[in-house]
Amino acid sequence: MELMVEQKYQQTELGALPEDWSVKSIAEVSTPVRGGSPRPAGDPKYFNGDYIPWLTVASLTNIPTSQMHVIETETSLTKDGSMFSRTLEVGTLIISNSGATLGVAKLLKIKCCANDGIAALLDIDTKVEPLFIAHYINSQTKRLREVIATGNGQPNLNTDLIGRIKIPLPPTREEQTAIATALSGADALIAGMEKLIEKKRLIKQGAMQELLRPKMGWVLKKLGECLTYEQPTNYLVKDTEYNDNNQIPVLTAGKTFILGYTDEEFGIFRSTPVIIFDDFTTTTKYVDFPFKVKSSAMKFLKPKHDLIDLRFIYESMNQIVYALGGDHKRRWIGEYQYIDIHVPPYEVQTKIAKAIGDMDAEIHALERKLAKQKEIKQGMMQVLLTGNVRLL
Repeated sequence: MELMVEQKYQQTELGALPEDWSVKSIAEVSTPVRGGSPRPAGDPKYFNGDYIPWLTVASLTNIPTSQMHVIETETSLTKDGSMFSRTLEVGTLIISNSGATLGVAKLLKIKCCANDGIAALLDIDTKVEPLFIAHYINSQTKRLREVIATGNGQPNLNTDLIGRIKIPLPPTREEQTAIATALSGADALIAGMEKLIEKKRLIKQGAMQELLRPKMGWVLKKLGECLTYEQPTNYLVKDTEYNDNNQIPVLTAGKTFILGYTDEEFGIFRSTPVIIFDDFTTTTKYVDFPFKVKSSAMKFLKPKHDLIDLRFIYESMNQIVYALGGDHKRRWIGEYQYIDIHVPPYEVQTKIAKAIGDMDAEIHALERKLAKQKEIKQGMMQVLLTGNVRLL
């Protein structure tokens, strides 16, 4: 339950904390150690066996942030391989010390060997809840990556640096456990929402394959017969500095379309909806709001006549297998407009577009709920891990 009484605070190196909390280094409450990797890498004498699960930094990237426990690994070691690694027991707190997951902490639900990109905290003080430490470390991942980690080109956390990390500790393990349980509950809600969104995406993918499968009465047309294009010249923003106070998005070409904002006085494209086509990557985006653009590589694609549903064409384009090859060779005017697609009667196009749009709307609503849940979790971390709210 939440403690409602007024409490006193103390100033610590981690900021203001309740006066009955303490600050200790990880080395004071545990023994940081590093995993080990058999050499040479890939030797069949050691790897791809069936003796014991093999935990690597790479395998951690496949575990969602909201999942605090390692329950499986992609591969296993042979018995000989295990002799040249470090075996970790169920319940061990592990920390990734390099790579894309640097500074991420999780608990093991399996006995496994860990490679040298994984650190582990052994002999944790019995007065300290390991899951509490894991949640706190995960609240500090950004700082661990940008401030604490060292290394040229490939930052890493050695056991000495990990041992120096300071953690705030509530006075009893019971309170630490209560905090960890509350945060894990928030993680469970996030994980459930993520699984639901993934399920909806898979359903949409299967439905689209059926909806866009050519049927009797569909006509083969080239994209250029369906769409006309416009150069972005009148809407280009030259300044790279975006001002968030302005409400006109700026679309940036690339694998993803980044929304920025600018105060610069350039034209605003308002003839939406429109398909944005990036000449360099063949990435497309369906845009239904006014915008400016940052790249001259973009083309604005619009229906060539009234019997074309733009959303249907957009979804059909996304189903095309890009087999033209070669960077900077897939320009709309030069090649892409000549690709064939099957087009049904206009009434069918609109029905298909609406069905896909309804599925997207459902997914987007779930994504907004997920973002809100993540905000709630972040807020819980800020107040629970600093003692601003007490759980007893």
